[in-house]
Amino acid sequence: MNWLLSPPSLNDFLRLIRAWKFWLLFSVLGAAIGAVTYFIFPPDYRAQATVVVDFNLEESWEQIPDRELFYYLERESRKLVEVAWADETVDAVMQEFANLTIASLRNERLQLSQPQDGAWHFYADDPDAKRAEKIVILWAESFNQKVQAGAGNALALNALKVALENGEVELVDVEADIAQLESESLGISAYVQTSLSQKESLPITRTSSLGEYIFFGAITMLFLSVLGILFSGKAHE
Repeated sequence: MNWLLSPPSLNDFLRLIRAWKFWLLFSVLGAAIGAVTYFIFPPDYRAQATVVVDFNLEESWEQIPDRELFYYLERESRKLVEVAWADETVDAVMQEFANLTIASLRNERLQLSQPQDGAWHFYADDPDAKRAEKIVILWAESFNQKVQAGAGNALALNALKVALENGEVELVDVEADIAQLESESLGISAYVQTSLSQKESLPITRTSSLGEYIFFGAITMLFLSVLGILFSGKAHE
């Protein structure tokens, strides 16, 4: 058993070089196996929807110092991420597809890619292309509606607070309204604006490409063939 722990020698490398036809054949075989696997057990489809998020930083400059804009952007982005994964947002998909649960949607089917200020990409995976497209549209629409409603409530809340500061209304008269608006604003900034930029003819691809299957199959069989050559040579020494 010492040959298992011994370091590779020059003979090992020479043995590999001489057996180049063997591991090349196995690489081609692995690529073929990967291609066959792709067509027999194809990966899920992945549909993408895009929501444009504008935090309107230029309108925030008057109230937020320049040195804090980065932290403001990061904080507001985290809030919107929480909105995207909130129960009420994901529930819009579950209501349409009764066989799906919120847990399965979050853990298996839905993905979010967002660059803070700009295009937020929403992804949905499903064995059926049309179904994946429908799922991601519902999710993106629900997110867009929730953010717009939250920003609208935040704007109304700000207006109510200004009126209170100017003495135009009494606190006792608007206290309940303020509490309700604070709850319904979801902590979202009044400056945030969103729009669903992709709703029809969405980009739909496979979660993994044919090339990835071929590459993985070839590399796997190449690795196994190399191990086989080395171990078989060591065992006979």
